Amino acid sequence: MAKLILQIFSISVLYSLVAFPATGEEDHIFGKSINEKSMRLKREKLSHFRFYWHDVLSGSKPTSMIIIPPTKNTTTGFGQMNMIDNALTLGPELSSKIVGRAQGFYAAASLNDVGLMMVMNFAFIEGKYNGSTFTILGRNPVFDKVREMAVIGGSGLFRFARGYVQASTHSLDFKTGDATVQYDAYVLHY
Repeated sequence: MAKLILQIFSISVLYSLVAFPATGEEDHIFGKSINEKSMRLKREKLSHFRFYWHDVLSGSKPTSMIIIPPTKNTTTGFGQMNMIDNALTLGPELSSKIVGRAQGFYAAASLNDVGLMMVMNFAFIEGKYNGSTFTILGRNPVFDKVREMAVIGGSGLFRFARGYVQASTHSLDFKTGDATVQYDAYVLHY
């Protein structure tokens, strides 16, 4: 009887090895832990940036375009989506030095107030940050004095970036929709 049980057990083990082959660790690797030193990461630092974001809907060369119109009978613009490639400048005038572009979109996401969902890459074109970006995601209640949104990542010198931005309206033309917004960004990066 013990011999029969041993044979059945052996056959079961062999069957399970054939029917359910073990997958080696290297067969299906899509992620693994790595040593931070192998990435040659420097010491993390906190940087502050101040620039002005120019949302231009008017004129012959707008930098913000409506790609989805708002829903009917809305007082908040709910549903409207704009694609942007807005200048980031050192000063509040559009003629001041351009240090980067804000590329992405924003959408009116609130039924009750003018609240935008902002999704933007701040792509820098000047100085040591030339070619580097960080990404903003968050809610922008545009009529609040100061709005805060998250920095959720970056590239180049902003790899592993995290932090936040504070936006405050510098000027807004209610007739054209053109706006200049001061951004203060606080970014942890390597």
